Amino acid sequence: MSRKLALQSGLDAFNSACFFEAHEILEEVWRALPRTSARKKHLQGLVQLAVAFHHESRGNLRGARSVLDRALRNLTAAEASFPALDLARLRADMADWQKHLAGDARRPAPPQIALRGPTR
Repeated sequence: MSRKLALQSGLDAFNSACFFEAHEILEEVWRALPRTSARKKHLQGLVQLAVAFHHESRGNLRGARSVLDRALRNLTAAEASFPALDLARLRADMADWQKHLAGDARRPAPPQIALRGPTR
């Protein structure tokens, strides 16, 4: 499977709340990238995002909170690596999840990694 198809498959698994599977698929893509590339760091953020929500789905809120924080750090400036992904929306959604995982808010809607809409 090509990297592009594997990446899409991983995102589809994530958006279907199959977080363990998303982690496995995205990690395979991550492993194939050069160690020093920015894209590898940004993809690691997506892998960690899947891990965080796998933890959350199993009731490990402390683990989810910790891994989510690392994921968001690794996704800093990821627009260059993933211009088609709506990372601004993802960050806004993750802020709500961070509040929830800290015990400060109700559980948000299931997480999604959306594509950016057309620009004018």
